[in-house]
Amino acid sequence: MKRLLLFTFFILFSSNVFGEEPGPVNIVWIVIEDASPHIGCYGETLIKTPNIDRMSREGIRCSSAFVTAPVCSSSRSAMISGMYQSTLGVHNHRSQTSSRKGGGNVAYYDSYKVPKSVELIPELFRDAGYYVTNKSKTDYNFIPTSKLYHGSDWKKAPPNQPIFAQFQLKGGKNRSAQSHVDPNKVILPPYYPVHPELQKDWAKYLDSWVETDKEVGRILYDLKIAGRLNSTAVFLWTDHGVSHLRGKQFLYEEGIRVPMVIRLPGMQRAGTVRDDLVEHIDVAACSLKLAGIKIPDNIQGRNFLASDYKSRKFIFSGRDRCDETVDIQRCVRDSRYKYIRNFMSYVPHTQPSQYKDGKKIVQVIRGLHKEGKLNEQQARPFALRRPPEELYDLQSDPHELVNLAQKSKHQKKLDAMRQLLYKRMTDTRDVGLIPEPILEDVGREAGNKYLAFLDNDNSRQTRRLIDVITAGEANEGAKLLEYAKSSDPSTRYWAAVWLGVNETTEDQATLLKLTADRVPAIRVAAAQALYRLGDLSKLKILVEHINAPNLLVGMFALRAIEELGDAGKVHRDKIAKAQKSNYEFSRRIARRLSSKWR
Repeated sequence: MKRLLLFTFFILFSSNVFGEEPGPVNIVWIVIEDASPHIGCYGETLIKTPNIDRMSREGIRCSSAFVTAPVCSSSRSAMISGMYQSTLGVHNHRSQTSSRKGGGNVAYYDSYKVPKSVELIPELFRDAGYYVTNKSKTDYNFIPTSKLYHGSDWKKAPPNQPIFAQFQLKGGKNRSAQSHVDPNKVILPPYYPVHPELQKDWAKYLDSWVETDKEVGRILYDLKIAGRLNSTAVFLWTDHGVSHLRGKQFLYEEGIRVPMVIRLPGMQRAGTVRDDLVEHIDVAACSLKLAGIKIPDNIQGRNFLASDYKSRKFIFSGRDRCDETVDIQRCVRDSRYKYIRNFMSYVPHTQPSQYKDGKKIVQVIRGLHKEGKLNEQQARPFALRRPPEELYDLQSDPHELVNLAQKSKHQKKLDAMRQLLYKRMTDTRDVGLIPEPILEDVGREAGNKYLAFLDNDNSRQTRRLIDVITAGEANEGAKLLEYAKSSDPSTRYWAAVWLGVNETTEDQATLLKLTADRVPAIRVAAAQALYRLGDLSKLKILVEHINAPNLLVGMFALRAIEELGDAGKVHRDKIAKAQKSNYEFSRRIARRLSSKWR
């Protein structure tokens, strides 16, 4: 009876809203990997993308669409839940899985399962009577508690059953696509040096868009042949920007700004260009509403297709651990300005990364940097430290080259954007400042990272963690020593980190006490800090934690050893054994160090 009522609603909804023959509204998501808005309808002239361009003419093109995370698993986890990844606790790339990369923490699998209070988008469609498919990638940072999809082929659905079909296209990862672009005609963004290898790679990236456009054409054609196209809402976007040094994994425009094209049933709103700010999690809310499915309270995306919709004034995005590279960044952007907060400003943009460093383009740029052939802006990613804050005027500086954060005339805007970001972090229960090894255990104890803070007001903790990091950046030793006594493990952790970063010798007694802390991650942070202060004996503590039961502790210990240069060489035999760790990302660091010291 429930399904029959829903179908009746679909019929009334589609006929009244879209003015076409009665029938259920189908929903199709086309999600493309590793690509920015370099297609015809967004102004690209070196390639032709007729199918996507036609979608744009027949529907809606969003000129200011953004992902809430610039890396695939975090972005997809937000997409499929309709929630900010940092609220759900799925913000770290390749985390909370039971297989493949990141899937070694067996004792924690129960806490990786999605809580019952969070019903994922495919589940909502399935429960509403839809035939739900996905072809052919998930890459979510959690373990679903049910079978999300009926299969991979929507064509197997009964003719009268509505479909919710996801397509995952290789997009920018397809660098072997047929050649169409002359590399000599490629004009690179000014933050990259002009080099034949970089131009060739960018040309291959554009070539991948041509192939992607053909795939989109085939999807639309199949829907038309099946008689479903005019009753289908098609959403097309990318999971994040192009994979490059400042793109994928980072919060610059190249990493978070994406194309988004929507074709509604009956070609409603054909030729519309939306200039207002859109987040990719909004697609979930739009899709549910189009299908007549009640939007659950936990959904944080907004239905921007509603007639009474009030445009967003800001979008928010965040970057956290990517594989073995630990980092925490957040940003807020309005129609003109972007504010980026680097909570780990003591590490460079170009931290060691097997994924990034394996790319020829990154190797070329690194080589040019060593040869002194980069200008100041191009060399900026190789600085040993980053500014805690970045502010850009995107109207006058679309490539984000001039950081206004230190300019007095922009302090009012800087302060406003900073406070807006902090408020957003507290309002959305952003758990990203809780060090991952600590959050791992907190989630296990509570049953899930999301549940750990659901009934608690963690805004006070979030502000305290912001304050201790800010004190560290300002080298306020007295405050850090006080924070080191906190009852909150995350606060003690950040105090230990910054006491070490600032290398203040009077802090040794406090750090020595923290090396005996009950929390393993704090012992690691304190040991690394003491080594930086000259106590070489504390290197042994880092080595002892490599095989900790909490695999994130082991990875953090190995990363701490790597940050100390060649200090760990005296323990290279024990470190080499970590190449057989249960954790892929520990293995990566151990391989890198073993190769270096061989």
